[in-house]
Amino acid sequence: QVRLVESGGGLVQAGGSLRLSCVASGSIFSINSMGWYRQAPAKQRELVAAITSGGTTNYSDSVKGRFAISRDNVKNTVYLQMNSLISEDTAVYYCNTNAKVTRWNRSYDYWGQGTQVTVSS
Repeated sequence: QVRLVESGGGLVQAGGSLRLSCVASGSIFSINSMGWYRQAPAKQRELVAAITSGGTTNYSDSVKGRFAISRDNVKNTVYLQMNSLISEDTAVYYCNTNAKVTRWNRSYDYWGQGTQVTVSS
């Protein structure tokens, strides 16, 4: 099994910054993509940013130019640097990874428990 543990959420004023971290642990053979999703109250979960093992990134249009995703493949850790935060960024942020636990199995998606980000205006 793969376990994801997020940290770094909290309360911040509009215009401020936060950095989220997510560490993947457990019986991991390989990790493909890692990413961040978010879910605001009464809204569907949406992709915020993702990064492949080779470093290719993908961002939601709503965060381009403000957020930056990065990863440390040695530490199995993904980061999300969030700058110029606005009230619309308020949500629970979930870490996601697509990983294999053995060489022979297919890859699966795994999720963290979520971390709350609240931006006050």
